[in-house]
Order: sequence, then C-alpha cells, then structure tokens
Amino acid sequence: MAVEQSALTGGGPARFSERTAWARNLAAPVRDFLSTETGGAIVLLAATVAALAWANSPWPHSYESAWTTKLSISLGGSGIALDLRHWVNEGLMTFFFLVVGLEAKRELDLGQLRERRRIALPVVAALGGMAVPVAIYLAFNAGGPGAHGWGAAMSTDTAFALGVLALVAPGGTRLRVRLLTIAVFDDLVALVVIATVYTSRVSVVPLLVAIGLFGVLLALRYVPSGWRMQAAAALGVAFWVALYKSGIDPVVGGLAVGLVTSAYSPPRADLERVVALTRSFREQPTPELARTTQQGVASAISPNERLQYRLHPWTSYVIVPLFALANAGIHVDGGVLASAFQSPITLGILVGYVVGKPLGITGAVALATNLRLGLRRELSWVVGLGGAVVAGVGFTVSLLVASLAFHGRHLEEAKIGVLSAALVASLGAWGTFRLMRRLPKSMWARQIARTAEEIVDLAEDVDPERDHIRGAQDAPVTLVEYGDYECPYCGQAEEVVRELLLSFGDDLRYVWRHLPLNDVHPNTQLAAEAAEAAGAQGAFWEMHDKLLDHQDELAARDLGRYAEELGLDTNRFWDELRRHEYAPRVADDVGSADASGVAGTPTFFINGKRHYGAYDAATLTSEVRGARARAAALRRQAAAVAR
Repeated sequence: MAVEQSALTGGGPARFSERTAWARNLAAPVRDFLSTETGGAIVLLAATVAALAWANSPWPHSYESAWTTKLSISLGGSGIALDLRHWVNEGLMTFFFLVVGLEAKRELDLGQLRERRRIALPVVAALGGMAVPVAIYLAFNAGGPGAHGWGAAMSTDTAFALGVLALVAPGGTRLRVRLLTIAVFDDLVALVVIATVYTSRVSVVPLLVAIGLFGVLLALRYVPSGWRMQAAAALGVAFWVALYKSGIDPVVGGLAVGLVTSAYSPPRADLERVVALTRSFREQPTPELARTTQQGVASAISPNERLQYRLHPWTSYVIVPLFALANAGIHVDGGVLASAFQSPITLGILVGYVVGKPLGITGAVALATNLRLGLRRELSWVVGLGGAVVAGVGFTVSLLVASLAFHGRHLEEAKIGVLSAALVASLGAWGTFRLMRRLPKSMWARQIARTAEEIVDLAEDVDPERDHIRGAQDAPVTLVEYGDYECPYCGQAEEVVRELLLSFGDDLRYVWRHLPLNDVHPNTQLAAEAAEAAGAQGAFWEMHDKLLDHQDELAARDLGRYAEELGLDTNRFWDELRRHEYAPRVADDVGSADASGVAGTPTFFINGKRHYGAYDAATLTSEVRGARARAAALRRQAAAVAR
C-alpha cells in the first residue's frame, strides 16, 4: 500500500541528533569502525611523514639516537633490556595484533565468516596474494644479498589497507570482510615466518612455558568472571615474556590470543540479571553491590567486545602511528633514491606488492572458482579487483620483517620499497574505484548476479498475512525493526524511519515487530498488546504512531484515551486487553527476536541482514540505497536471462 503522508508527519520526540552512543556502535560482526579506520589511516600517514621529516631534519642523527635509547625492566637477577624501537615493535605492537585477532574472531563467531565455507575463498586468495609477490621478489633477488628478505613482500597491512578502503570505497561491507580475512591470514603466515625463518635461536624451556601459559589462558573461560580479566592480563604478560625469552617474536602471541577470544551476542537472561542487579544497587547502594553490579554489567558483554572497545582506539591512534614514527624514518637524498630504485630489494618489494598482490589474489580466486570446488565468489570481479589493489598496501609486517632481515643500506632500500608500494597501491586503489563507477549498469547486474547470496540473519521471514507492513508490498527493500514502545531510542529512530519511507517511497517497506523489554519498561507489554488490539480493528499504524509520539504516557488510562481518539470500539478494545488476547502474538515476535540474536532495541534488519552500528538517517539511507541497488541489479539480470 502507498505510504500515507499524514501517517508519516506530525508530532513526535525531539529531533534525532543523528548520533548514538559510541558503545552502542561497537557491537557488530562488521562493526561501524569506518571513522576509526579512516582516522587511524590519516594519523598513521601523518606519523610516517613526521618520521621522514625528523630523519631528514637538520638533526638527522637525533632520530636514531632517540629510538636506540635503552630501556631496561628487571626483577631480581633477570629482566629485559631493549631499545625504544624494539619496545614498540615487539611490545606495543602485540596489542595491535591482538586487536587484529579479536576482529577476525568476531567475524568467525558472528559475522560474514560464521558460515565456514565462506572462509575458503579468502584464504585461497590470501595464499595467492602471498605466493606471487614472494616469487616476484625472489626473481629480482635470486642469488643476491637481498634474497633472505623475501618475507618483507608478502603481508597486507591491516590498519593501512582498511583505512585506504574506507576512504576509496566507503560502505563496502563484503569487500571489507574479504580484505580483513586476507590481511589476518597474511599476518598469521607472516608471523609464523618471523618465528621460524627470522628467529636465530629458540630456547625450548621458555617455549614450553609459553605453550603452558597459553593453555591456562584458554582455560580461564571456565572460571568465575569476577577476576577473569585481571588473571588474563597477568597471564598475558607472562606469556609475552616467555615468548620473548624463547627467541620467538612475541607479537605472535597477540594474534594467537585474539583468535581464541570468544565473541557472542548478550543473552537475554544475562541482560535481565543486569537489570535486577542494578535495581538491587539502587535500593542498597553498598560497595559490595556496586562491585557485583559492575561485574555483572561487564560479563554480559563478550570478552572480545570488551577488549576491542578498550584497545582499538589505542592501537589505531597511538600504537601503530608510534610504530611508523619509530621505523619509517629514512635519511633521503637524490643519491639514496637513485640507488634504491636500482636496487633489487626496493624493486622486488615495490613490484611484488603493486603488481604481485593483485595478480596473486585475482588469479587464485579465478582458479578456485573455475575448478568446480563448490566455491562461489562473494564479490563481483570488478570489486574484487579493487580490493586486490588495496591489498597491495603493505606496511606494518613488511617493516617488521625488513628490520629483522636487513641492516644498514639494505634496510633503507627495503623501507623505501615498502613506503613506495603503500603510496602507489593507495593511488592505484583510488583510480581503480573511480573507473569502476563508470562501468555500465548492465555489467554490474551480471557481476552481482553471479556472487553468493547475503547471509540472512533474520530467523523468520516477513509474512504479509501476519506482519504489520507499512509501504509498498512489493518493495525491493524491506526494513524490519524490533522495537519497544517505551524505549527512548526507538522513539528517536522512528523519526528516521519516517524520513526513509518518505525518501524511498515504493522502494521500501517497513515492518515493526515487538520486543518489549519488560524488565526495564513497566508499560511496554500492555502498549504492545494495545497496538495489536487496535490492529484487530484496522488501526495498528495509527495506534503505533500515537504510542511512539507519547512514550511517557503509556499507562492504561492513556491507552484507553488513544483508542477513543482513533474511534475504536473501546468495549472490545478493553475486553481484549483484560484477557491479554494478543499476548501470544507479542510473544511470537519476542521468540523470533531471540532466534535472530536480538537482545536490545531498536534492532534493524535490511533485506534479512542485520544492521549494526548507528541508525541515524545518513547511515540507514546508505544501507537501504545499497540494498536497493543490489536488488535492482538482480532484477535486471533476471529480466535479461528471461529474454
């Protein structure tokens, strides 16, 4: 049915500020980290420029002097003594790889990779994207002094590449997941290479201790949560020290811990327990209850999310830029550049990343999909090619390997190769995506039609015979909201929904499903039943609008007044409310919410795919527009096949 203008305008809550609390934006398989990634990439670039400026300042020796300053930590007769550069490279960067592992685990548990068959193709792409650059590098350096540094040409930089992608292709969720998977697998293989090829000695006893500590870390998930995080922190430090003493680069430990840190949606029972604890504290504000409540709130969120929330800004804005500041400084003059671009080390890294990465990734994907192994592309060829070009941005691990494999002039040549590759690959990605936007729609339709279907998160499909639908029944995009009439965030989101319906017209249909949070809002259950009672008399949406427009007036007498204003049969209305005739209908919606992993309100699904992050007008408009474009491409391809 057509959207009625009168139903979509009028009074309502205060205008939505188009911002949501940061914590609400973090809980996602593919979290809304676009701003962090873009900002982090900009800060990383600024740190790289600062390192080059420092190394080429009138006081170039101060750069090396500062970063080679020794810092020792000792306890009794033993300790660790490293210069500042190595404290950054082997100490702080452990947190960066921890965050990389956490995000990968999040995708494996809750995101696009929770269907394990979808992991195969990105892993194949990663293998091709490592093998070809390494082969190119060795072709340049075979038999030469630089051959040992082949590991510097293999790994995509997670932070820089995702930042570049956020700039050149914002909103590319599938592509972001592909690039993240490739980068994590690259990092995993590269860290194994560091631990084997670039480790001169391995002490067995500390290594066995490290393995034992890692096992204890895994076992912590089975102990009470009250002191789990503190124990994990202490064990993590001991694990790092044991790895360092064994001779293996301890950054490997960060990735390993991240990959085993579980992620899950907050269970409804845990959230209700948190509410009960909060009420108990309100009644008796004692230190004991304060601690218990704090622990209960924290334990409702998965360890994965808690760690990411704490560490991600630090790694993006402090640790990785510090790494760049400590490692990217090279004293550059005309002679150095001329020598570097004649060096097989520089050329091997540059060509390996800029040419080898795209060739390796696209070639491996083509081979895997044409061998009839049951693998289907998640991305169109053109978008996949753009992602492969972005994957040519190598920085962090490349510099780590270069610092282990080379010294002196060869290290400078390797750094110039890494920095040049990052610059050329970034410009190449920008140009590639610019060209893509000029491709004809018919080509996009054919490409999209050949990709795998989106993972459907919505447990129960929309049923026109049962669900309440606002908008055209045959709209290409369906927006489902699980909401609570007393939830203030739902009241704010309602204005955005009305804007979307007006903007997209017959291209969007909207479905409301009930999720009354009875442990938080005392009137929400009766309000939901009142909406259903009004719906039985053909006035669901009219009552729906009134309830959301008057969220602070949902007592029984208020509901009766709204029924009278809408001209309902109030005797029937009250009789059905007294008998709770529609409580089972509301319970069915709650059951479908539980089956879909929904714990809070509002929660949106767009064409069956759960939307995470902010729900302001701009964000939801972008998501709906993308879903409409995909649906239109599929329709065009289906029409072409039918002809």
